[in-house]
Amino acid sequence: MGAFIMDVDCRLELFVVHMSATILDALKRIDNNKKGFLVVLDTSQCVYGTLTDGDVRRAFIHGACLSTPIHAICTRQFCSLSRDDDMSAATELFKNTGINFIPILDAEGKLVNLLTKGQMQALLLYDIHADLSYNFLSLDERIVDEEIYHRPWGFYKTTILNEYFRSKVLSVKPGGKLSLQSHNHREEYWIVVHGEGTVQIEQSFLHICCGSMLFIPKGAKHRLTNTSEDQSLIITEVQIGEYLGEDDIVRYEDAYGRANPGG
Repeated sequence: MGAFIMDVDCRLELFVVHMSATILDALKRIDNNKKGFLVVLDTSQCVYGTLTDGDVRRAFIHGACLSTPIHAICTRQFCSLSRDDDMSAATELFKNTGINFIPILDAEGKLVNLLTKGQMQALLLYDIHADLSYNFLSLDERIVDEEIYHRPWGFYKTTILNEYFRSKVLSVKPGGKLSLQSHNHREEYWIVVHGEGTVQIEQSFLHICCGSMLFIPKGAKHRLTNTSEDQSLIITEVQIGEYLGEDDIVRYEDAYGRANPGG
């Protein structure tokens, strides 16, 4: 099998398999690449089809075994692009919810690149202007799927973090309140999308509800409180500044014992 893929770009080796390989061979490669798919090559190294973990699962349901050759189960009808195509063509293909990756081929039908839907989203979030020759495998796709972080007052999820800005969704539980805090390196813009509460900005106290918009200047002391007894207070937050790390926070007062007024 290796002889058939030795000339493929080393970046793509984990994503290709020869049509004569077995399901077991394919599963090992899918397990290594962590993407859930392979591009299937024929003896001339042209793209023969594609194979996903879903294809394998359906093959097992219909009686295939680990020694079944993948040419018998791979998908022959697949979408691809030419390396000379425009990125807008990829955008159009990804509007189909069933397409999660696109092989990029040369004029002979040989694989020269790959683009996944997650990588396409990462290009947008990192503000990278690329064509279909870009090394998409170099992208850190974790920007697309940030974790949810729990806090004593509720939880937040980062939706975008790049060198320009950070955006979050914060959900404050009924009766929850953030610390009275400030930031040395960033300003924040909030929009309330659900619930109601109060915001303190320096010496001002404001009632907020769905649709309220607020600006938190750099260095300003501020605090968010959910005054509802049974509804979460949810806000979207955009941070802009020279540093967007979570450690840029000074807590002057905190209901959960986390105050650090000295910074």
